[in-house]
Amino acid sequence: MTPPAAITKRFQSLDLLATLVAVVGADGSVLFANSALEDALGSSRRTIEGSSFPALFKEPQVLLNALEGAADNEFAALRYDAWLLRQGGEPLPVHVVVAQTDQPGEFVVELLPQEAQTRQDREERLIDQALANKELIRNLAHEIKNPLGGIRGAAQLLEMEVDSRDLKEYTRVIIHEADRLQTLVDRLLAPHRRPHVVGDVNIHEVCERVRSLILAEFPKGLTVVREYDTSLPEFRGDREQLIQAVLNIAHNACEALAERIATGDAQLVFRTRVARQVTFGKQRYRLALELHVIDNGPGVPDSIKDRIFFPLVSGREGGSGLGLTLAQTFVQQHHGLIECDSVPGRTDFKLLIPLP
Repeated sequence: MTPPAAITKRFQSLDLLATLVAVVGADGSVLFANSALEDALGSSRRTIEGSSFPALFKEPQVLLNALEGAADNEFAALRYDAWLLRQGGEPLPVHVVVAQTDQPGEFVVELLPQEAQTRQDREERLIDQALANKELIRNLAHEIKNPLGGIRGAAQLLEMEVDSRDLKEYTRVIIHEADRLQTLVDRLLAPHRRPHVVGDVNIHEVCERVRSLILAEFPKGLTVVREYDTSLPEFRGDREQLIQAVLNIAHNACEALAERIATGDAQLVFRTRVARQVTFGKQRYRLALELHVIDNGPGVPDSIKDRIFFPLVSGREGGSGLGLTLAQTFVQQHHGLIECDSVPGRTDFKLLIPLP
């Protein structure tokens, strides 16, 4: 039998994971438990190791059946939902993944709290959605751009040929609308054309720039609160892109706060924090920047909550529906992600960006 010290050495890298992981034998006895599992169970590794892992579940037989199936090579990995029993706490709903290691009779059991699994699924959808948006925008913009130039040119030539003032007014309308569409197309293509200018970025300088722009536009009725973690390090990025991303989010918030600004109790919060050992964008990072832009407005309408990062989707009359799409694009160019949590009275846009 492999000595406990050798097993601990083999699997000590699992302590770096935020997910709960146990290495168990064919009978379900725990050979190794990572730090996250210790924290979740409220027990020390010494107490957990050697105990029966199935006994920690509401339905232990399901895990025993899974281990038996893995031992017989019935599957590469089995997934199911279960309830994990915790010392002095409520049972924790988890998503269980069982897989065999390279050693016979040895299995890795990974537990993902269902809240974390839901969050991971949402992040993956956001990333896939952003990639699809990027391709859609690029293709659609180019398809519009080519005939648009011809329409404008034809209208200009027509204007030179007609003498009637009324007819010239029509051609001017065509030219004006063609120019408006051209501006829209240019905005759609802007993040894909502009080179990524990388330099040292201080996120608080970004926030202060946005704050000054917002207060210049909304000088009365709006309070901007700063809750900064000054220990945040600088990182490499495109400062102007990040200013634009945060400004788009903040400006959208202020538009939604119109009624509260009129009554004088509108509030916008810039909050920065360090996140440790976080997973987003299908990757794990030791450190990440969290920037929250929080407002006390009416919240995102339920009808567009799942589509707010789609291009041309807007929650207000006359909105272009490009602000959040461009913000997400700019942040993703920094290997980051924007999430939104919104209820009436509180909307929180969270920007996550990896730190060195």
